[in-house]
Amino acid sequence: MLKIFWLLILLAGFAPAAVGCDLNDPDRDIQRLFPGAKVTYKTAYLSLARLGGEKTLRAVEERLGDKFSGLYETIDVPYTLYTLYQDGQLAGYIHGINQKGRYGGLQVFLVYDPDGVIVNFYYQKLTSRQAGKLRSPEFAKQFTGLSLRDFLSYDVLAGAGGSAGAQVIKNPDPADRTDFLATLRAVKKNLILMDLFVFNKGAQ
Repeated sequence: MLKIFWLLILLAGFAPAAVGCDLNDPDRDIQRLFPGAKVTYKTAYLSLARLGGEKTLRAVEERLGDKFSGLYETIDVPYTLYTLYQDGQLAGYIHGINQKGRYGGLQVFLVYDPDGVIVNFYYQKLTSRQAGKLRSPEFAKQFTGLSLRDFLSYDVLAGAGGSAGAQVIKNPDPADRTDFLATLRAVKKNLILMDLFVFNKGAQ
């Protein structure tokens, strides 16, 4: 039956679209994620297909330590970058990605300062048995102050490694590691993509 379904899709000339990740209400969400004085923003839409294509995708996979797969990680996925300004000066960035979790998709947003350091962490979407614990302020605070450097040696498949700062991030429910590990993979992927899109620091 499944084969027939996909055959009908192909015959109809239709393929599932790549899945992007936008803030549900940017005007509201940005002010909440970047509190303080009023912040303005500009929106840009990027993709690996436009930034080098297959070669760029393979380079991102190598740095991530895992292959891209599924609708969330096709080469043409649109990534939405929010660049923030305060009093006309660059204040930071917000970028989110989709990540496959145990019970459904996760949407993980990171707020960065102008140098690529995480200043806030936010689940826009999370379907998990431990959702309440993962959404807690205590869990989010563990990412504040970290950057790509902290995750360069983190093994997303083994769920181990990284800097001392990355290694002390605690799973709020040790009995269920799936969505916790999916979250850390999402964070590393977000950091790598932001390095590609904005910071261009390579392996520094």
